[in-house]
Amino acid sequence: MRIVIIGGGYAGILTAKKLAKKFPKNTGITVTVIDKNPFHTMLTELHEVAAGRVEEDSIRISFNKVFAGRNIQFIQDFVEAVDYDQKTVLGKNGSYQYDYLVMAAGSRPTYFCIPGAEEHSFSLWSYEDAVKLKEHILARFRQAAKEVSPLERRRLLTFHVVGAGLTGVEMAGELAEYVPILCEQFEIDPGEVSIYNVDLLPRVVPILPENLSAKIQRRLEKMGVKMLLRTRVTAIGEDYIDLSSGDTVCRQPTGTVIWVGGIESAHVSGKEAPACERRSRLQTDEYLRAINNEHLYVAGDNIYYVPEGETEPVPQMVENCELSAATIAHNIYVSITGKGKLKEYRPKFHGVMVSLGGRYGVARVGLPGFMINLPSFFAMFTKHFINIIYFLQVLGWNKIFSYLKHEFFTIRNKRSFVGGHLSNRTPSFLLVPLRLWLGAVWAFEGIMKIVEGWFWSPKLQGFFGAANAWFNAILGITPDGGSSATSAATTTADAVTAATGAVADAMSAATGPATEAAATVGTVIMNWDIFGLFKLIFVSGKDLAHSTLADFAFKIDIPLLNWFLNTWILPHDWVQVAMQIFIVTAEILIGLALIGGLFTTPASAFSLVLMSMFVTTTGLYLSSFWMIFAGIAMLWGAGSIFGLDYYTTPLLKKCWKRMEWVRRLYIYHD
Repeated sequence: MRIVIIGGGYAGILTAKKLAKKFPKNTGITVTVIDKNPFHTMLTELHEVAAGRVEEDSIRISFNKVFAGRNIQFIQDFVEAVDYDQKTVLGKNGSYQYDYLVMAAGSRPTYFCIPGAEEHSFSLWSYEDAVKLKEHILARFRQAAKEVSPLERRRLLTFHVVGAGLTGVEMAGELAEYVPILCEQFEIDPGEVSIYNVDLLPRVVPILPENLSAKIQRRLEKMGVKMLLRTRVTAIGEDYIDLSSGDTVCRQPTGTVIWVGGIESAHVSGKEAPACERRSRLQTDEYLRAINNEHLYVAGDNIYYVPEGETEPVPQMVENCELSAATIAHNIYVSITGKGKLKEYRPKFHGVMVSLGGRYGVARVGLPGFMINLPSFFAMFTKHFINIIYFLQVLGWNKIFSYLKHEFFTIRNKRSFVGGHLSNRTPSFLLVPLRLWLGAVWAFEGIMKIVEGWFWSPKLQGFFGAANAWFNAILGITPDGGSSATSAATTTADAVTAATGAVADAMSAATGPATEAAATVGTVIMNWDIFGLFKLIFVSGKDLAHSTLADFAFKIDIPLLNWFLNTWILPHDWVQVAMQIFIVTAEILIGLALIGGLFTTPASAFSLVLMSMFVTTTGLYLSSFWMIFAGIAMLWGAGSIFGLDYYTTPLLKKCWKRMEWVRRLYIYHD
């Protein structure tokens, strides 16, 4: 049984993956995706590449990666027609038989027969469009920078975005955010740049309520975009655009026209093609089967279907692609296996999000019948969150990591809704001294524990008990439940010093004063019981007036952990020694790994685990907390500079990616 999907867009790629889950390998079912490109394109992010916010590879997702380890065959070919009688897809490179066909060819720009529109404007509906437009915008600024004629320079720096729908306003907003950066780069007066957003409609993004449309328009105008609404484009030339408002036609010189004025279905023509409706969309029944053809399913933008109770067909939006993919995969499974019942397509859309550059957004989200408007910060957060949910379905961790890197971790010019706060600007070599020192301290502490006999005799009973007694003395808790402030204080200082792990020297300096303070004064700063699950304890061994950083100690007391230690660890000498050997070995290995810059990320992560163990068992002096923050700083890439990770990480990543189960689960990054 052969299932063929035409198109690897949002609908096609999700339909294929859902079918692969329903039909594992060796079931006699084959799923084939045909697309002219070797990659899936994030169409909703094209404007970000066109206006230079993110790199072009951020919107490109390899089909080989997406379909790795799955019962999906990918064929790169250009589909020219479909013979529905013979159930054959006709491509440039060959023909492909099918038993069930999914039409998910997506959309293409429509120019409404406007003279010169297709020839002299830049569309924004493919990866190639975005890259071409990005290069063109840069070229215009380069030309303008050396142009001596003021009029010609202004023409070169005039941009018309035709279309004020979702893509139109997003492109206009992105371009308006990009212009000041380019002006500074090429030393151009921003006043010489003009951006127009043109549309015949009376307001922008008409699928949103009027108040949100007005909000978007005000924001665009604030960014310097001139709005030309109720304005018709009558012709476009190489260096001009003709605009009509009423009976008057006005010719404006322009350097760039970006056409986002509408789309039509890009379905493939064929013999005895099924019925078409508005803008070439294929009419379907309630199961998303083409009218009069039960072996042809229609997905995403190609669908023309009016759900029960609605007056308009389903919108050409990404959510429609996702929802229709699930319905089609289920119905094909039922049709082939005879198990279950066909499902009607009853989509429930959850809102619309619009970004005007990287820092500002508008969103109306919720459930059918209950929608709310989100302020800018939460609108942008929601947009990124929804993108991550989609990437989780398509390419898992691999794409999520890539997306976060492009949108936040390497963003430049603060073009993010969190500004540039997450962007990595500090050179990694500055972390080398910190890495070496942290490693040396861990190695020293482990070696000293060997000298103290941790490999041969149980130490944990006194290690934990003395530290707890020190805290209890300050808190006024005695072994019999009384409130003496002096019990066990004399013996606890050494234990607390050891308990803090790799900071023995810092703590030793405070040992004497801490012991004396516990026996005399001591200060309880915090002793909070959090719902009986754990306690946050923060104390000083002295009164506050005489306390130094080495006198303050913090502990997270967890009753369940205490029970585990007292029941399974401390009563058995051999278990204590085994635990001690584990801790000492870990400290030395962490130290050596950090010093050599080898496996720096797992070594740093494990150092944080050990520090967490100390905080929850014996407590930790504040003078030792630098090790926690140092461990966090070492988590990502600290060993790639002047360390062995520089050589080993690329090899390990290469070997890791070759494993089939790793590719299947996408648990790698490029």
